Amino acid sequence: MTDALPVHSLVLYKKRPALVQAVDKKITLVLEAGDTVQVREKDVVLLHPGPLDNLARLKSLPVIDAGAIQSAWELLIGESFDLAALAELVYGSFTPVTAWAAWQLVMGGEYFYGDPAALSAFTPQERQQILQERQARAAEKQAWEAVIERARQGSLLAEDRRYVQETERLAFGQSQRSALLAALHIEETPQSAHAFLLRVGFWDAAVNPYPRRYNLQLLPPEEEIPSLPVEPRRDLTALPAYAIDDASSRDPDDALSLEGERLWVHVADAAALILPDSPLDWEARQRGETLYIPEGAADMVPLSAIRCLGLGLAEISPSLSFGIDFAEDGRVRGVEITPAWVRVTRCTYEEVENKLDVEPFASLFDIARRFGEYRTQHGSLSLDLPEVKIFIQDGKVQITPLPRLRSRVLVQEAMLAAGAAAAGFAQQHNLPMPYSTNDSTDLPLTVPTLSARYSLRRSLKRSQYRVNAAPHTLLGLPAYIQVTSPLRRYLDLVAHQQLRAWLRGDAPMDDAAVLERIGAVEAVAGAVRNAERDSELHWTLVYLIQNPDWQGEAVVVEKRDHHGVVLIPELALEAEISLPADCALDRVIGVRLLGVDLPKQRVFFAPLRG
Repeated sequence: MTDALPVHSLVLYKKRPALVQAVDKKITLVLEAGDTVQVREKDVVLLHPGPLDNLARLKSLPVIDAGAIQSAWELLIGESFDLAALAELVYGSFTPVTAWAAWQLVMGGEYFYGDPAALSAFTPQERQQILQERQARAAEKQAWEAVIERARQGSLLAEDRRYVQETERLAFGQSQRSALLAALHIEETPQSAHAFLLRVGFWDAAVNPYPRRYNLQLLPPEEEIPSLPVEPRRDLTALPAYAIDDASSRDPDDALSLEGERLWVHVADAAALILPDSPLDWEARQRGETLYIPEGAADMVPLSAIRCLGLGLAEISPSLSFGIDFAEDGRVRGVEITPAWVRVTRCTYEEVENKLDVEPFASLFDIARRFGEYRTQHGSLSLDLPEVKIFIQDGKVQITPLPRLRSRVLVQEAMLAAGAAAAGFAQQHNLPMPYSTNDSTDLPLTVPTLSARYSLRRSLKRSQYRVNAAPHTLLGLPAYIQVTSPLRRYLDLVAHQQLRAWLRGDAPMDDAAVLERIGAVEAVAGAVRNAERDSELHWTLVYLIQNPDWQGEAVVVEKRDHHGVVLIPELALEAEISLPADCALDRVIGVRLLGVDLPKQRVFFAPLRG
């Protein structure tokens, strides 16, 4: 060991020079900063045997012109040599100082490579490639520094997009870092990235990042759909059927008919095409439900399936129809479930609202009213909070309050009746099903004020899915299964698959299979809800940005000292606000917009004076 590493020799340790001070079981090194360390022999590489008394001498490297280095390189191409030979050839001697200087040439990576004891020269072709790569890196560094400077000034160019893509991924929640934000000393968060992209003009307020932040699909599935199977279907085309929905609806999956005192709820027969564990089923399961956001919808099923199955999109539509009979007290007394053919007329809530005094809508509404009264008597709760419809038209956000139409009540009660009827049928035939349940207790009989409804909503338990029947207290029903939107909600589709299996005489899925599907939906349902909520808030704030002088009425729904929460009915928006100490709950006050922080989803209002 002593012969290999003499005391006062120059060695390489962690790519930096070190001086051997002592050699024993371990080697004591003096580093450039003057401190000492003890290392193993294998941790160092000998550059020169010395003697060298001080590392400071290495700072006086010999000056040599580029021509001498070029000549040495040309002579050594194809040769094998060591550090001593390189130093002798370039600097005329091999000393600790020239050894370190020669090693710097090697580390420069332009002419030579290898270890001190076995060096080689790059070929001309290799050196040319190295120089080209260095020039490219230098140009890229210069371009990067120019981008950073433009970003500081808030004036990025269109050609800077490639430098901004990582920041966009961060804003979409698809990356955790942004080299550009780091260089600008900006916090690397989705909100900061969003704010930066708005500031430099690469995004505008119309970019909604939330569906992608929640990792949701924005395009419909593209799987091929099979042909509708040839099977017996009951002909109900003689019964006028009505698909009642908003004018913008494009996936009608339920319709109503009246046959004497029987209510028929016709539902798109999705399970006729989408069989359990088929590619279409797997895709729908991963999505969980259709994502509805103001700029459009990301469907759970292919558009071709909607065109084939949507009620009223063709002259005759296939359906799974629920013929529901009611008792005098309004409860569901029995149900017939059958595949059917139906002839459906599409109409809007507003159109039906004006026809509720004529048949069949008058009788349909009377059935709905009696069923609603039955649910109320059994503890159902309706919070009746403001709702709006948000949509974008020619780049402008439109917000329209949803009126309290009786036609909406008609459809809502009919859909709930179908869910109650399906639950009774499943219990009667021991069908495992995704029952929607809620065990909220101590619910008030009435909630007369908006502030009380607001507070109660925040305290309510979220409904859960179970494979066995249990009450849904919020709906006032002993058991309930969602069955009226199989084109939009996966667990509705599962319910249809179970009913279809029983009707065909096939074995339905067992408890474990249904539970597995419930778990799959619950894994994604929260993301869908959050994306829809955040998207609606995003576009509401964009509406306020587009209307900076907005003023309107708000209702005080929560008080905390001089601060509180107001609910703005015409926007269905809640916001924190400073309030006078004497401002009581449920007081209606005028408010004006102060400002919007779109990336942080914050909005600021102030009370109007007077």
